[in-house]
Amino acid sequence: MDEFLRVLLLQEYNTRLVVIGTVLLGIACGTVGSLLLLRRRALVGDVISHATLPGVAIAFIVMLLLGGSGRWSPGLLMGAGCAGLIAAGLVLLIRRTTLLKDDAAMAIVMSTTFGLGIAFLGVIQDLPSGNQAGLDSIIFGKTASMIRSEAIGIGIAAIVILFTCMFLYKEFRLLCFDEHYAGSQGWPVLVLDVTLLTLGTAVTVIGLRAVGLILILAMLVIPAAAARYWTDRLMSMMWTAAGLGAFSAWIGVTISALVPRMPAGAIIVLSASAVFLISILLGTRRGIVMQLWHVVQLKRRVGKQH
Repeated sequence: MDEFLRVLLLQEYNTRLVVIGTVLLGIACGTVGSLLLLRRRALVGDVISHATLPGVAIAFIVMLLLGGSGRWSPGLLMGAGCAGLIAAGLVLLIRRTTLLKDDAAMAIVMSTTFGLGIAFLGVIQDLPSGNQAGLDSIIFGKTASMIRSEAIGIGIAAIVILFTCMFLYKEFRLLCFDEHYAGSQGWPVLVLDVTLLTLGTAVTVIGLRAVGLILILAMLVIPAAAARYWTDRLMSMMWTAAGLGAFSAWIGVTISALVPRMPAGAIIVLSASAVFLISILLGTRRGIVMQLWHVVQLKRRVGKQH
């Protein structure tokens, strides 16, 4: 009980640091994920996350050739961010210059970049210091070992992302619900699309350290999808998704701190999945229980009329 209260009340410095960092990440993921989901670009997060692998690998090789150790985190994240932006740009380019749909364009870019990343990882393993690359923390995430500078970086990035989403709220709302009308009214649809994908890339990059490139997609999609079962309004959906993302992060870190050798990133995603299942059942707008209640009420009204 003492250990439970110590973790719950955030009395330990490391636990407090990890909780703050992951909660801020959950808020940013829920906000941006809502826009990507309504824009039907939810899988773009998967494309970006897989594209960060070759970016990280290339950044490691470049830093190694320049005489460094190759493990400088800002350099690795810069490589991941550049690769993510290139991948997002390729998706838009394929979508706008060919007859392929979004899903095909995303599948092509995702598989190509991930294969490229695996090839570069093979090259790294043959380098003298390849076994000490420490790239596992980028691929699988190491939430429990988060340091103060990384938490501050996540916090700054989350604030910038939230401010951008609020500042461009009306434009993003029009883009998500009626792209053609926005274009006919003279709105820069392509610029807004690129801006939204850039925000998705930023969230993906800052989440690499917390949950890794494999699980960051879940943090982008699951809270936003769960929020759809609670509200029909975009602003409410964004706030709800941000809250669910933060709650999932807090629950995941708490369980990981209480149970030995339990990976925090995986538990965060499982917590988000549990929240999603609860939303499916009990959501006030589209939940199964609420839908059944409406059916029962409708049958009663029809019965009374007859």
